[in-house]
Amino acid sequence: MAARTARPTELRTIGKMMRVFLAGASGVIGQRLIPRLVQKGHVVGGMTRSSDKTELLAQLGAEPILCDVFDRDALIQAVRDFEPDIILNELTDLPDEVERIGDHAELNARIRTEGNQNLIEAARQSGSPKILAQTVAWQLPDGPDARAVAELERAVLAEGGVVLSYGQFYGPGTYNEQRIPAEPRVQIDRAAERTVELLDASSGVVVITD
Repeated sequence: MAARTARPTELRTIGKMMRVFLAGASGVIGQRLIPRLVQKGHVVGGMTRSSDKTELLAQLGAEPILCDVFDRDALIQAVRDFEPDIILNELTDLPDEVERIGDHAELNARIRTEGNQNLIEAARQSGSPKILAQTVAWQLPDGPDARAVAELERAVLAEGGVVLSYGQFYGPGTYNEQRIPAEPRVQIDRAAERTVELLDASSGVVVITD
């Protein structure tokens, strides 16, 4: 039987690779994170609920994990099987067209609440790997999405995790491919680079902007 990978506290001392369970691996930032994490020597389990995305994840260098974050039992088993040192939650449920974002408020809120809570429960049942989770650095209007962001942040911090508070993404593959959005903002590749740098960050909220 293979030896268990060291936990993050050990890794800070001995500088070895980490096993990163990346939820939302096929998203706009997830696709940029995988090759950067692999280049640093980490092993990435790329979770997606779309079977047609598994080949892409493998090409990027991840071990594809086909699982729906809302299938709690399957998620817990998937996390247990991968044995991560880090759970990186980059999940969103957003449309391809920016004009339809409002229509997805309830869906995005659900993935930030129920989906995030399922990841936390999976972590608790898998040796409590460190959790890092995506939120936004700008003030959302009062509504389900704003309340979901607040709930996600409270839950992640309660677990000793790190909240990644991103500015508006811009650059290839984002809603802002052709223009620079208002502040707070962050170029998508810079956001990915900064995220990799923060795997060992202390618990708290980290704002990631230009």
